[in-house]
Amino acid sequence: MSTPSDSRFTSQNQSTQERISSTTVGLVKLSDFRKRRAEVLEQQEREAHDAASSGAGTPAAATPDRSLTGTPDPNASDASTAARKKAKKRKAASTKLSFGDDDEADGDGGGEDTEGGKSDAASDRWNGHKGKSKFKANASVSVVPRAVTKSALRREAAEREVLRREFLARQEAVKSTDIAIPFTFFDGSNIPGGLVRVKKGDFIWIFLDKSRKVGADLGVGEKANAQREWARVGVDDLMLVRGNIIIPHHYEFLFFIMNKTRGPNNTLLFDYSNEAPPPKDVSDAAVDPLSTAASRAAKALQEMTSLEGASDDPTFTKVVDRRWYERNKHIYPASVWQEFDPEKDYEKEVRRDQGGNTFFYS
Repeated sequence: MSTPSDSRFTSQNQSTQERISSTTVGLVKLSDFRKRRAEVLEQQEREAHDAASSGAGTPAAATPDRSLTGTPDPNASDASTAARKKAKKRKAASTKLSFGDDDEADGDGGGEDTEGGKSDAASDRWNGHKGKSKFKANASVSVVPRAVTKSALRREAAEREVLRREFLARQEAVKSTDIAIPFTFFDGSNIPGGLVRVKKGDFIWIFLDKSRKVGADLGVGEKANAQREWARVGVDDLMLVRGNIIIPHHYEFLFFIMNKTRGPNNTLLFDYSNEAPPPKDVSDAAVDPLSTAASRAAKALQEMTSLEGASDDPTFTKVVDRRWYERNKHIYPASVWQEFDPEKDYEKEVRRDQGGNTFFYS
């Protein structure tokens, strides 16, 4: 039977790990475990101090604690082993749970905080590195981009609108400019036709319609009723041949003038200015009501002859009856006529007849 003194010595010889295991069974939080462990260590230190001061229990106090020295205890029970396993499981669970506040507050430097301490130190080093390596502006860039604001966008839009209106105004001025086109009627030979006054913005069919009226007034043709023949002919039955190029009806003169379109032999198809003329003085254009019809006609003719293009070669512009062309298109010069193609480069073209023979003359 054990004596009270034996139970006292047995309690004093109980290892630290066993005390911790017995007092922390059932705990879930890591903070509670650490608190209990600190209390057990503090209680054990007090007991050792009391035993040393009273002179009793010296052998037990001199005996080193196997849990602190790491020496395996042969008398350790299965309960202590199970307690250590539970402690390891709780430690593994604590690594998965978030005890960030407790880890920062804990300062005992235990083994379970080693990884956290390493990660904190690495984080501090990384933050310090980021603070030192700040991005700097490229000093080699000499042109600094201008900040685009709403007012700047509105100002640029207003400037573009002003330029657009100026361009349209100049284009309208060019389109409304009068020009004179001397021409001939062609039916195998050149028959003088006179002058036709058109605007640069007119279509080709407008010129052909005016030339038809000129032919009716002049009575061009071999028949006695040539005037009636020209009066009955339609615009679709007429063709405009400029040099050796047949100009389709739907084109505007402005298209060739603005683009400076060239035909064979590097010749401009319509050699007119693409700039608007200076404004005229309206006082000089006033009509005298006392002038006669003959004087007004003479003045109109004088004005037409002063127009741009009035002095051009009339044989360069031919008005041809399409029916005559269909009957004679295999005979020179109609055999070398070709319809205008905007995609074709006539400057580099090698001229050939319908048989494929190359022309060695212009």
